Amino acid sequence: MAHQTITALYDSYDDASNAVAKLESSGISHSDISIVSSNENDRHSGRLASTDTTRRHTTETAETASTGAGTGAGVGTLLGGAAGLLTGLGLLAIPGVGPVVAAGWLVTTLTGAGIGAAAGGLVGGLTGAGLSEADAHTYSEGVRRGGTLVTVKVDDARASHVMDVLEEHGSVNVTERAEGWKADGWTAPSATPSDTATLPGARPGVRSYPTGPL
Repeated sequence: MAHQTITALYDSYDDASNAVAKLESSGISHSDISIVSSNENDRHSGRLASTDTTRRHTTETAETASTGAGTGAGVGTLLGGAAGLLTGLGLLAIPGVGPVVAAGWLVTTLTGAGIGAAAGGLVGGLTGAGLSEADAHTYSEGVRRGGTLVTVKVDDARASHVMDVLEEHGSVNVTERAEGWKADGWTAPSATPSDTATLPGARPGVRSYPTGPL
């Protein structure tokens, strides 16, 4: 069966986490969900596991994010937990985006064998998951500006349900948001996101991309 990668950007981490929790409760495996949220000003410190490893990486990852050095990721906690995705939030540094907290399959893509740095950080991870380059740059910019990105890998049969859940929790219309950023001086690396690579049935605040059979 064909699969899709479905994406949604949120201004509020709480809205995004509520959407993730509802997806998991409806039977979507946490292994098929990823969340990446800006950790500017250490805003998510209370959500990270309190471990020596986390504390050790806090300074290191912040420095990596500011310099763009290293592989593009420093993980502070285990990524993804048996009790649910959000229990496994880890601290991550992405060149061009900055410090984030993240968990899920996209994090594995970014941290594995330096792929994040080699392919262009978050943009590279998203394009590798099937997103258009324009949309990947917009989502990356959204996270850099303080947002939270949720990405879900799902078969076609459950895609409409996933999009409903993501939309009902307040996802951002990224086309309108990108236009606002451009009006304020943001220079998009490529064209404004369009629907040309988006599957039918997508909503203003939710986008879907074909990934083929898995």
